[in-house]
Amino acid sequence: MTAIIRTEQVSKLFVRGNQEIPVLSDISVQIEQGSFVVMVGPSGCGKSTLLNIIAGLLPATSGKVYYQESLMVKPRLEVGYLAQKDTLMPWRTIERNIQMPLEIRKVGRAIRQHKASGLIEKVGLKGREKMYPHELSGGMLRRASLARMLSTDPETLLLDEPFAALDAQLRLELQGELLNLWSGSGRSVLFVTHDLEEAIALGDRVIVLGSGGLIVLDTYINLPRPRDVARIRFEPQFAALHHHLWDALMQARRQQKGNV
Repeated sequence: MTAIIRTEQVSKLFVRGNQEIPVLSDISVQIEQGSFVVMVGPSGCGKSTLLNIIAGLLPATSGKVYYQESLMVKPRLEVGYLAQKDTLMPWRTIERNIQMPLEIRKVGRAIRQHKASGLIEKVGLKGREKMYPHELSGGMLRRASLARMLSTDPETLLLDEPFAALDAQLRLELQGELLNLWSGSGRSVLFVTHDLEEAIALGDRVIVLGSGGLIVLDTYINLPRPRDVARIRFEPQFAALHHHLWDALMQARRQQKGNV
């Protein structure tokens, strides 16, 4: 399968005063086109830093990132990014928030409205398009942010713990909606989480990162699709995968403690 994203020996140092703090060290990874890849790891292992470098939002100290074999040095129009925190504009309605990336690209009003209307229905916000962010629940805000990311039809989605702040039921609902939006779209997804169950339920492949972004485990998730994210957790194969990934995560944590 063709790699849509490829990193070559990516490293990142943060400088605080006179101290250099290594976060990533020589990370090389490939994301196949059309796949759903999940990165997990202990807090502080560098998974969000790596995602931001891949997104073109943060420069690497050394190494290179390629998108479709072109060097990536800044954000690309083909790549959508969703952060953990909502960044909707409080003075704009939900409809106008979703349209904003299209406005920036000077897309005509009629096309913007048509696109936003379709996305509003897809993410379950019909009837709330004229509301403002402060009038919506956390789950509705996530749906609006997801719709805004999709408004430009990105071919690749980068998501940084997008459901971490939601309760368990809402998390399951939005995981299912994300899979529905991805399935059959041809899009590639790189998803960061700290939740092993979420990683297994969503991913084709899970990468466990340890200290310095060292890849402790890179494994494929051989569970059938389409997936019911709530019910699949009760499958015996899911439990076996969880056990395997848990061992890798514990190894990553021991490694991280040893480097403190």
